[in-house]
Amino acid sequence: MGNISKDINSTFPSKKIKAKLNIIYTANWLNSKQNIFFKPFGISPQQYNILRILKGAAKPLKVQTIKERMVERAPNATRLMDKLCAKTLIMRMPCPSDRRVVHIEITNQGLKLLEDISNTKREDLLLNLNEAEAEQLSDLLDKMR
Repeated sequence: MGNISKDINSTFPSKKIKAKLNIIYTANWLNSKQNIFFKPFGISPQQYNILRILKGAAKPLKVQTIKERMVERAPNATRLMDKLCAKTLIMRMPCPSDRRVVHIEITNQGLKLLEDISNTKREDLLLNLNEAEAEQLSDLLDKMR
């Protein structure tokens, strides 16, 4: 099991500072694991999030709606969608009633990629937590925000 004090060879002036740094350290650890997992599929975790949002919506969505639903609010969401479009995983559809609005739809190729990803065995990053601990952790993170 991890121990941030040992991992970064440091002590902390308070438990709250230790908790804050541990959250940041753990978030970076999770991001690294996610990047490694998605690399063979040629997408980033943020692009995966966009594909999941579109699949879940089951209809074309405005770019702004996608941005609002993203787990990680990415200021570069439009660029992420440009890359997904270039890979033919999504497609843009102009709104007939408002030229400024663009709708995004997942393609069959995007749906197939999501299926391939879901069929791939993932490392259980919460293996050391039981269900009650996972719920408690989630509740504490909600409380913090």
